[in-house]
Amino acid sequence: MQKNPSIHILGICGTFMGGIAAIAKQAGYRVTGCDTNVYPPMSTQLEAQGIELIEGFGNEQLEYKPDVFVIGNVISRGNPLMEEIMNRNLPYVSGPQWIAQNILHGKWVLGVAGTHGKTTTASMLAWILEYAGMNPGFLVGGVPQNFGISARLTKSPFFVIEADEYDTAFFDKRSKFVHYHPRTVILNNLEFDHADIFPDLASIETQFHHLVRTVPGNGLVACNGREESLQRVLHRGCWTPVEKFGSDDGWNIDDENLITLDGKPQGALRWELLGEHNRMNALAALSAARHAGVPVALGLEALGEFRNVKRRMEVRGTVNGITLYDDFAHHPTAIGTTVAGLRRKVNAARILAVLEPRSNTMKLGVMKDALPGSLKEADMVFCYSANLGWDAAAALAPLGSRASVKDNLDALVESIAAAAHPGDHVLVMSNGGFGGIHEKLLKRLAG
Repeated sequence: MQKNPSIHILGICGTFMGGIAAIAKQAGYRVTGCDTNVYPPMSTQLEAQGIELIEGFGNEQLEYKPDVFVIGNVISRGNPLMEEIMNRNLPYVSGPQWIAQNILHGKWVLGVAGTHGKTTTASMLAWILEYAGMNPGFLVGGVPQNFGISARLTKSPFFVIEADEYDTAFFDKRSKFVHYHPRTVILNNLEFDHADIFPDLASIETQFHHLVRTVPGNGLVACNGREESLQRVLHRGCWTPVEKFGSDDGWNIDDENLITLDGKPQGALRWELLGEHNRMNALAALSAARHAGVPVALGLEALGEFRNVKRRMEVRGTVNGITLYDDFAHHPTAIGTTVAGLRRKVNAARILAVLEPRSNTMKLGVMKDALPGSLKEADMVFCYSANLGWDAAAALAPLGSRASVKDNLDALVESIAAAAHPGDHVLVMSNGGFGGIHEKLLKRLAG
């Protein structure tokens, strides 16, 4: 009797690799994997899928004898399991290449690229297609609340994927998105990020140019018309029709959320989401969905029922009149738009911004000087400075007495709790688990 094909994933708890695990399981593969620093939502999602998770990278995992090892980009040379895989000449492949060859081949791929908003926009797009009865597969870097899972495989020809510019693996330094060959691609925005692997903005623009080269002539590039960086990308060569959004010669939206396409009214966006960035995300999703065959009116109807993504301005609880939010923002631009969106919602109420500069770029301190400006609409700022190679207190000094920096998590929780009053909004921003600060804060505020 033929056994199911099997894969063993190194670095399975990242949102992308965890999504690959879920999709492989649904495709009939026997899936196991390993990682360190295991925390929800990915750990619980893997358990729910019946995927065996091993803590650490011990050589005993070779006994699983998978058909191929799938390597996440968190894995580097010197990892003991990876070294033994290479020493024994065992088959291995990157996550993007595995999904391209085994899942995406032959599908109508809709890729969502950009420095910011990839997860939210991909979730919007998947939901519009779902609402239209097209049953798309998808893989996004978060958990869309309309679906309750970050990835799924269906028999539909349509597949929505978050198209990330970060590099593929230690043995493949191209951006992940060059593997996906989308027919429809969204270029949401483009600015400098990932200072650990890119020296400057021009090098990222080159990777986006490589992505544009992979889109067929019968495809669509939905491009942010406000971004000079993306105009430079397209000027380097584009062989595909382009629809701009955020400009009058394409998709646009006014202060009343009325949408136009080339100046012609398309309908109104009626929803609960905050911020100009989400209005732009909506235009991008409507453009891509229309290319796949969804009428604009139906797309707008779908967005009216869109429930956003976990960890995107997600309310984690309200205690004694204090509301606690969880948000994934970690780049200064995303921090700024997140705080600004909350400010428009709460008007004059106090915002206590809580920040963990945890991404590789933020840990390097490349963007530390932009932090005070991105936090200017917060009434108080609390920064967790453990494991930083730069002086967070000095970087936030322009905020004066509004800023507080702690390198101890318990001390941070205490200082936030002491400052918070009924009616306040506490906005926690991190791209990691932040030591379970949300639960600690809710418990402390209740006490």
